[in-house]
Amino acid sequence: MNITWWSIEARDGYFSAHAWQDAFGQSLVEAAITNGAVEWHWTQATFGVVFEVGFADDDALEAWGRFRQLPLVVAALDAVPAELLYVYPGRGGTAGAGQPRQPRPIVGAGGAELPEEPPPVVVARPAVLERAVA
Repeated sequence: MNITWWSIEARDGYFSAHAWQDAFGQSLVEAAITNGAVEWHWTQATFGVVFEVGFADDDALEAWGRFRQLPLVVAALDAVPAELLYVYPGRGGTAGAGQPRQPRPIVGAGGAELPEEPPPVVVARPAVLERAVA
């Protein structure tokens, strides 16, 4: 059986993401299972927590949609500040990439800096300067 995974990642902020997991964790698991999840997993990391939920491929998108629209799930996600919440397809947290990252060249590497114009000379009393030059 193929499984389509979705991840809900809550990062630590003013409040601990682990406290969020304690408050909503069991309810999220129960909601996921009753709406067609075949697997689920909590990952605790130094940055926060990740709830990974997997649905069978034959009904994955519809099951995710039902789960995501439940009032409990909406309330749980609303409890996390928007800048600390990530919801995305696939496994997250500590699930590493299949291939190591390849370093890219730095943009503009070896290029010279653009020349800067000197700041304009500001004269407080231009009339005095004109008399001194004349």
